[in-house]
Amino acid sequence: MNGLTDDEDRPLVVIVDDDEAVRTSLEELMLSVGIEAAAFGSTRELLEAELPERPGCLVVDVRMPGSSGLDLQQHLAATGNPKPIVFLTGYGDIPMTVQAMKAGAVDFLTKPVRDQSLLDAVTTGIERDVAQRADARLRNEYADRYAALTPRERQVFRLVAQGRLNKQVAFELGITEVTVKLHRSSVMKKMDVTTIGELIRVWNTLSPLLREKGT
Repeated sequence: MNGLTDDEDRPLVVIVDDDEAVRTSLEELMLSVGIEAAAFGSTRELLEAELPERPGCLVVDVRMPGSSGLDLQQHLAATGNPKPIVFLTGYGDIPMTVQAMKAGAVDFLTKPVRDQSLLDAVTTGIERDVAQRADARLRNEYADRYAALTPRERQVFRLVAQGRLNKQVAFELGITEVTVKLHRSSVMKKMDVTTIGELIRVWNTLSPLLREKGT
């Protein structure tokens, strides 16, 4: 694990398996295709480690001493860390597979696994994480822009996003249509959008809590 870089764009695959030989083999496989890897012998080791914040995915054994791979999946979900997981197991069964996949696993592979099958799953996991991270950054940007709106602009934003016409917004807020248009224009400028469709899409990406707080 030592020597990991902080390159924000370089993928990192995290391997969790209690079998040292398997960990070594998987690390070597990742490195053979240019993917950096960090390996841990248990869920606890991983959770106690400080890893750089980089895109990637986890390759996790299902059955391990202590917390299982499924326990780790549940923990990450509960703590708001939706890191994609590829499960590996020598003892998989259908109910276990269904549970993992329903909870968002990328794949559920049985040992011994073909190198290409694992690499394909890891590639899918990395791509999913890159997309999730991009979405999260965008949502944060929208939240910051929303915070810069005035209380009146937020009211206009909400009503426009709900499909109200200018005259309906004006009636509900007790202001003129001209004032509504001015506020709507200011909202669109601050939110960095050019169409009402974009404005509605941005509204839908804001968390319900944030939307309620601002109205």
